[in-house]
Amino acid sequence: MEVGDAGCRGAMIGDDAVCAEEPDAEEFLMEEEEAALEAEEQAMGGARSAGAGPRSTERRAVDDDGATPEDHFVGEPMADEEARRRWPARYRTKDSADSDARRPDGEITETLARCHYRTACVDGVNFDIGDDVYLKAGPGEENYIARITEFFEGMDHGSYFAAHWFYRVADTVISLQLVEVEDHKHDHKRIFLSDHKDDNTIDSIISKVNVIYVGPNMTLEAKSKIIEESDFYYDMSYSLACSTFANMPADIGIATGSEATSDISSDDVDSSKEKPNDDLVSPPDAQIKTAALLDLYSGCGAMSTGLCLGAALSGIKLITRWAVDLNTHACSSLKHNHPFTQVRNEKAENFLSLIREWNTLWKKFDVHKSISLSSDLPRTSNENEEYGNEPLLKGTFEVERLVDICYGDPNSMGKVGLWFKVRWRTFDPSEDTWEPVGGLSDSPDCIKEFVQNGFRESILPLPGCVDVICGGPPCQGISGFNRFRESEAPLNDERNKQLVVFMDIVNYLRPKYVLMENVVDILKFVDGFLGRYALSRLVAMSYQARLGMMVAGCYGLPQFRMRAFLWGALPSVVLPKYPLPTHDVVKRGLVPRAFMHCLVAYKENEYRHLEKALVLGDAISDLPKVGNHQPNDVMEYSIKPKTEFQHYIRLNRQDMKDYSHGDATPKEGQLFDHQPLQLNRDDYERVQKIPIKKGANFRDLKGVRVGKNNTVELVPDIPQVVLSSGKPLVPSYAMTFNKGKSLKPFGRLWWDETVATVVTRAEPHNQIILHPMQHRVLTIRENARLQGFPDYYRLLGPIKQKYIQVGNAVAVPVARALGYSLGLAYQGKFHGDQPLFKLPGNFIPIDHATVT
Repeated sequence: MEVGDAGCRGAMIGDDAVCAEEPDAEEFLMEEEEAALEAEEQAMGGARSAGAGPRSTERRAVDDDGATPEDHFVGEPMADEEARRRWPARYRTKDSADSDARRPDGEITETLARCHYRTACVDGVNFDIGDDVYLKAGPGEENYIARITEFFEGMDHGSYFAAHWFYRVADTVISLQLVEVEDHKHDHKRIFLSDHKDDNTIDSIISKVNVIYVGPNMTLEAKSKIIEESDFYYDMSYSLACSTFANMPADIGIATGSEATSDISSDDVDSSKEKPNDDLVSPPDAQIKTAALLDLYSGCGAMSTGLCLGAALSGIKLITRWAVDLNTHACSSLKHNHPFTQVRNEKAENFLSLIREWNTLWKKFDVHKSISLSSDLPRTSNENEEYGNEPLLKGTFEVERLVDICYGDPNSMGKVGLWFKVRWRTFDPSEDTWEPVGGLSDSPDCIKEFVQNGFRESILPLPGCVDVICGGPPCQGISGFNRFRESEAPLNDERNKQLVVFMDIVNYLRPKYVLMENVVDILKFVDGFLGRYALSRLVAMSYQARLGMMVAGCYGLPQFRMRAFLWGALPSVVLPKYPLPTHDVVKRGLVPRAFMHCLVAYKENEYRHLEKALVLGDAISDLPKVGNHQPNDVMEYSIKPKTEFQHYIRLNRQDMKDYSHGDATPKEGQLFDHQPLQLNRDDYERVQKIPIKKGANFRDLKGVRVGKNNTVELVPDIPQVVLSSGKPLVPSYAMTFNKGKSLKPFGRLWWDETVATVVTRAEPHNQIILHPMQHRVLTIRENARLQGFPDYYRLLGPIKQKYIQVGNAVAVPVARALGYSLGLAYQGKFHGDQPLFKLPGNFIPIDHATVT
């Protein structure tokens, strides 16, 4: 089972480039917590499925006439020809029904019919096909709500109706406990038309209920009026498949019987509703539409980079306009690779306060109107421009211009608020200072000029101006490393607050699309409370939403790495789907039982054409040989690429359709960051004694043997081997790690293997990270290759910080596939209600890469 590392995004480690003498306590927890999480998941085996919804009403015994005297069908049966045309499954022979109308568990899903009716009388009230009704529920439960889609007499002479169920919020994956969270509310009148249908006896009907459909294009005034006049309203469908809340055709409320909303399969693709899976044909650059992206908790920018690469292939030029992260080194890396992006190194909550203040300033100075009236507004002044010939009096300071803005406490004075960075007249930039907005009351023209120029240059996003927000808010409170997790109220844990901040930013900016990423533990911890919360927030904001779990190896990487992704989309746009795998994968880890339907995968018995699983040799066998100490962060390739993956990963920005550098001519042939974390002398000696063979680890060191139950022990009959420092060759922590049963300490990878997940640490004490043939850990570039970073993507900062940036990143090929889905949805090219789709036949650019 993999250990979540992205949930710890933003954690800081010392900048020294030498491996610690001994592993810290956190390292020892990894494998123990893996086992604990697995046991916890198994213990949840009896938990209810996510969004199980209301149970079907119990079928009552009937009398000889098929109903009680009060409950009966009205009028003559429907014409046999019409009934068979509308509901052919009801009129199959018994033998065909046994094979076609049963679930794998043997339960009959289609009740055979003798004839159909249009109306039934229950307790003296007539009900017609198409009526919405209350149905009897269990003791203490609210009445169920359903739409009648059929009335029919069964082969047992029973009187039945087919129910198309509506779900309240608490019946969905969101669950009852999220309805009571204080930071957002769900309208008690709002329900969802589910994909759940079944048959019930007519005596379970209680009364009619007024349910109204509200379309996505309805005005607020019309919507308010229609909701006020109804008992309930619905504006979205709900499907268990990928926990999907989505728009529906405006006429769905009219459709009944076989014409109603089609059932949704959780793992399948309805090819009849999808466009043909043609090869990828990218439009000319001049015809590509543009869209603006905000990358929150951006790290070094892997997620937004992948999204932009994939969107470009679909015909959308997605540009990362803004990025926010707390890690200074990650921000430097992102800015280096995306020079036109406004990168902000600050807390996300401060960024939220800043954009609120920015919106206030924008309105105060009526910037939009002033810019539209004049195209000759002054640009930001050049620092060498002269502002007058009269010298300033001694001790006088005059604002030359404002050069930056932030919200927080930049001077660490305990004064949190809006600040401007001031360039003082006659002083050079090194003497710029941060000043509170209240201290600049005598410089309103400078503030106005800064806001005008900032608006023109889009230095900060405004509500309605962001097309896409992506990000992976850290939830350290659910990390497997954390022994003190808050299980009673996860949102009360400060370490999980960033999930709330992420949703607050979405709610304020209201982008067209949202994509959130996180570790799978978000769907495991406390029955997936935080994952359900994220869905709840989006749905409460009237966003469509869809949840999926994707495996990085399924998209062409030699690592497993399962992650959770959550799509959000405004009602006015098309909800993106999840791309089905393109590659086979070596399976690892556990899927949360309650969210099995959210795994993005083919059915077990479904035909698929997948590329073979990639292994380590496919990714790194062409990289130059380096030693334990390699001080150069730039070097040349020594050999040509050997595999299709290596051909592709070496492509330049232009060939990958990476627009982050504009029209700049890319440099060729340089290899960045091919540096390993330098091991200290003791660990280097140990690594040199690990055999060059598959499966080698510390158990191969002299003096170690494997005893009962696969537990290691020291050989008592020989003296303990020591290192040149006098310390033992076999460290005690390796012997006791995971009670002596682990194969990970000082483990050597092999060419035909894959890794579970690239992590943020490069120490070999508790993970298999040694190079197959060289006495060192994998380099930063080798880890970057395992994450799918293009070779041109350069990282900045100390070596340990570079490992953190790579380990915390979203796998680029996964983001690329999601970006392609985003682009199709952005252009309205998706059809059908299935949550999954197949990527084009040549989405994996093998032929292009090989030719290049």
